[in-house]
Amino acid sequence: MGLLQGASELFPVSSLGHAVLVPSLLHWSFRQSDPSFVPFLVLLHLGTATALLVLYRTQWVAIIRGFFLAAIAGRIRNDSERLAMLLLVGTIPAAVLGVFLESRIKSLFASPYVAAIFLIVNGLLMLGFEIMRRRAERGASRAEQESHFGDAERISFLAAAIVGACQALAFVPGISRSGITIGGGLVAGLRHQEAARFSFLLATPVILGAGLVEVPELFKSGIPLAEYFAAAVLSGIAAYASARFLLRYFRSGRLDPYGFYCVAAGLVGLALLHFNP
Repeated sequence: MGLLQGASELFPVSSLGHAVLVPSLLHWSFRQSDPSFVPFLVLLHLGTATALLVLYRTQWVAIIRGFFLAAIAGRIRNDSERLAMLLLVGTIPAAVLGVFLESRIKSLFASPYVAAIFLIVNGLLMLGFEIMRRRAERGASRAEQESHFGDAERISFLAAAIVGACQALAFVPGISRSGITIGGGLVAGLRHQEAARFSFLLATPVILGAGLVEVPELFKSGIPLAEYFAAAVLSGIAAYASARFLLRYFRSGRLDPYGFYCVAAGLVGLALLHFNP
């Protein structure tokens, strides 16, 4: 589960969808409805967040410093301060949804059928994002493309809020957090590589916040914590390798292959659940 989470979290294929669907398909002994299941998944996500902090350690130092300097000065004076505020705006929708819909969101984790259906939806969204992006590229001149499809620091605060709202959808198993935010970034005018960078930076505060809420529940459950933390370490290692690969891939790659994969995985998952319950 640790390797599965770490490998699939940053790929636009929904780690939550796989974490809910795969154990049911393989008939593993634990149940997704168990009270410790969601805290365990959040612990694995903390492994991912740690990997992203290591990968972007220099940028995060500048972002945190920029946040406090901008807050003290009352205005934004450089790209680091602007990126810090963009990430703050992008984090708010997921934080609000997580607080007010926590119990309803958790109930979805018990159904592998829901995960399989939303994997299909996720795949269609990835394909849709690419279609919209290609239309925008065809409708713009080369000079317009170079000026419009730019860096993460240059998007508007409204665009950051929209990408953050997209991130909130990833609480549903089967909807990929990285996929939906990368897609939102593309629609907001980011290049693929910059959309991936903004997505990975945006993931970190949300995951850390969820960890503060959920992980303490593990200490109340009497489960083998050493095994769980070992899984989190494996998740972090897999996530670091995944992030490095994806940042290279998105220099020229697109979301289409992952869209087709999610549609196929969801359909196969539904078939296996139906014929081999």
